[in-house]
Amino acid sequence: MGSVKLLVLWTANVLLMQVTCNVRIRMPVTVAKVVGFSWENCGKPDDPSVMKSLDLSPDPIHIPGFLKASASGTTSVSLVSPLSVNVTLEREVAGIWVKVPCVDEMGSCHYPDACDVLNQLIPPGQDCPEPLHTYGLPCHCPFQAGDYSLPQSDFYLPNLDLPFWLTNGQYRVQGVLGNLDKELGCLKVSLAIHSV
Repeated sequence: MGSVKLLVLWTANVLLMQVTCNVRIRMPVTVAKVVGFSWENCGKPDDPSVMKSLDLSPDPIHIPGFLKASASGTTSVSLVSPLSVNVTLEREVAGIWVKVPCVDEMGSCHYPDACDVLNQLIPPGQDCPEPLHTYGLPCHCPFQAGDYSLPQSDFYLPNLDLPFWLTNGQYRVQGVLGNLDKELGCLKVSLAIHSV
C-alpha cells in the first residue's frame, strides 16, 4: 500500500498515537469527538507519493467509538529507509494559528525514520494488523512503487488520555515525507477536537 499506508499510519500516529504517548500533564477524557475532518495534498507537483482519497466517517467521529475509513494513493518510487517525516502541528488561538512545539516527541516534530517507528509499532515478523492483513497490504519498509487502496473498513477508537493542550480546539497538521533530503509527498489534515 506504499504511500497510502504510510500516510494513513502517519495520520493515525499524529492524531491518535501521539495523544497516548508519555506526557507529563494529562486530562482524563470520558468522551471526545473529532469534527470537520478534511485533508489535502500539499506537496510539489512532481512529488512521487500522492494521496488520492481518504474518507473517514461519521462526522463527528466519537472517541470511544467506531470509525469507517477508506484510502487510496500512489507512489512512483519505492519508499525505503531512512524515510523521514516532518510534522507541523498548529492550533488556532484567538483567530491566529500557533505552531505547537515538539515536546516528548509530540507536536511539531521531526521523525528521522518512519520505518523504525513502524518496526516499533509492529515488530518485524509479526502479521500486519487488520484490516491490512486481510487485504494483503504491507506495514513495513520498503513499500514498493505502485497504486494502493484500502477498501472501506471498520476501526474501533478506544478511550484516550489527551494532553491538556489537545482537548478542545481547531487543529492543522502537516506531514512531509522525505528520503535523503528529497521530498516524496506532503499531506495536510484539518480538524476540531471537542472533549468532555
